[in-house]
Amino acid sequence: MIVVDTSVWIAFFRDTATWQVEHLARLIADDEPVALTDIVLTETLQGLGSDREARRVERRLIAFDVLRLEALDDFRRAASLYRQARTRGVTIKRTLDCLIASVCVRDDALLLHADADFDHLATCTDLRVVAPV
Repeated sequence: MIVVDTSVWIAFFRDTATWQVEHLARLIADDEPVALTDIVLTETLQGLGSDREARRVERRLIAFDVLRLEALDDFRRAASLYRQARTRGVTIKRTLDCLIASVCVRDDALLLHADADFDHLATCTDLRVVAPV
């Protein structure tokens, strides 16, 4: 399963040409297992300009699996990921990124993203990311 981050969904819905968007389009066309997290759903919907657009995008997103933060262990893992990165001299800018990463680590899912903080986390934690093709 590949979890797709907000950074890629936004580019996808804006029809921005990036390798991540092309990869996502291939995954969808090939009916591969694509997912998002509850946080990614929230971030994507809050960035839209109107309720009408948000409803349209939400209908498309909920067709995929939505992985959720489930227990305190998810939050503890997110804090641990942050501390592991900080120990290596990397400060992750957004707590939400650590929460998204925590769900991916929990479910052993790859993360497709366009956010350098995830690359930093992948170098020093159990987070696995999709590499450029």
